[in-house]
Amino acid sequence: MRIILAEDSVILRDGLAALLGRRGHEVVAAVGDGEALLAEVDSLVATGAAPDVVVADIRMPPSHTDEGLRAALTLRASHPQLGVLLFSQYVETRYASRLLAGDARGVGYLLKDRVADVGDFVDALVRVADGQTVLDPEVVRQLLGATGGRDAGLERLTAREREVLELMAQGRSNGAIADALYLSYGAVEKNVAAIFTKLDLEPDAADHRRVLAVLRYLGA
Repeated sequence: MRIILAEDSVILRDGLAALLGRRGHEVVAAVGDGEALLAEVDSLVATGAAPDVVVADIRMPPSHTDEGLRAALTLRASHPQLGVLLFSQYVETRYASRLLAGDARGVGYLLKDRVADVGDFVDALVRVADGQTVLDPEVVRQLLGATGGRDAGLERLTAREREVLELMAQGRSNGAIADALYLSYGAVEKNVAAIFTKLDLEPDAADHRRVLAVLRYLGA
């Protein structure tokens, strides 16, 4: 993968670049703020050398509030095929909900202090670059707490279907869900199909039902 890192901590930025390089990936740029990130992506795209995915912290200079997340929103609007993985100590619900309310394929959100294994981080990054949605369970929990209202479709789900949907929201594949819930692969497929039916998500080549189901779950 071709990766851009946006992280204001020089030590963390260099450490991420080193570990990604050791695993065969190319860090094409490493910047320390949101404006530099936008400029770097635009420059690479203009020269035909677009990156596959961006890893961005949320709180970066100059205000150290939400610069990275706002930059991610801008990138997704201008370069929708670009994968974006937010990697932060914080959950910012307002802009995160907006980021996921569009086409959430190729979007990830992981919390730094909850990533215990380098392999898990790199795997999440590969999945985001591949167009999957990867969310830390704590991010899911806080996003759910920040959204209100009732969804009749969600209320029709059984307890098991809700468990499956929660794991879908974490970006798990059907195989990974089967392992986590000690179910057969076929049982997971049946639960996923039931979720789509109860949420009135009809097969449509223009939509990705898995992502749409997750967005409903997040209250987007």
